[in-house]
Amino acid sequence: MNKLPTITLAFWVMKICATTLGETAGDLLSMTLDVGYAISSLILISLFLVSLLGQLRAKGFHPALYWTVILTTSTAGTTMSDFMDRTLGLGYASGSVLLLALLLGVLAAWRFSERTVSVAHIDSRRGELFYWAAILVSNTLGTALGDYLADDSGLGFVGGALLIGSLIASVALAYYCTRVSRVLLFWLAFVLTRPFGATLGDVLTKAHDKGGLDFGTVGSSSILAAVLVVLVIVAIRGQRTEPPLQPIPVERRDRHRS
Repeated sequence: MNKLPTITLAFWVMKICATTLGETAGDLLSMTLDVGYAISSLILISLFLVSLLGQLRAKGFHPALYWTVILTTSTAGTTMSDFMDRTLGLGYASGSVLLLALLLGVLAAWRFSERTVSVAHIDSRRGELFYWAAILVSNTLGTALGDYLADDSGLGFVGGALLIGSLIASVALAYYCTRVSRVLLFWLAFVLTRPFGATLGDVLTKAHDKGGLDFGTVGSSSILAAVLVVLVIVAIRGQRTEPPLQPIPVERRDRHRS
């Protein structure tokens, strides 16, 4: 089943855009519209399950559907993290540790069940479910970690974004300059892009006196949604212009068999 995108620079740009939008949209629902963390989490988890069902039933890779699921995991992760850390009173540090343990548990179960956690070798429904479970947990973890860096570490929104950006750059450098496991580097980058999106979302939404750009949740969400829609349209057009796979001629098949 080829239902996942190729991991390229465009993938990471869209991932950061989607996770940042997830941060601002989640805050828009839970805080700006005053729906609350618990109700917002239930609404957004429901949207995630609906979009996930569509992804699981799909027969191939559909950019709009795939990035919709990514976006819903990010928005749901934002409100779930805020519910755990603020409403339940766990705090950002404890919430991050708990979610990190949960993510490692999901990856370990995936590795034990499928013998790999590589996103290039997902050829079963069970592997798909593990993949999306890991993404949901990693996006929830990223929100808690991003909030910890921005609020509790003393770095602030900009400092947190610069720190996470530096770590992402280190992962990219390791990819091109070392032989470290590509699977490990992928999941490190995947997890790190979420707190980067969280801190970047705070930079966009918070007031000037708090170190932000003061676009607000509505303005930031609108801008990010427009950017993501454009990128998805570009991905769809690029997919349509790819040459179709050509079947192997009969005479070549016969030579291969002989």
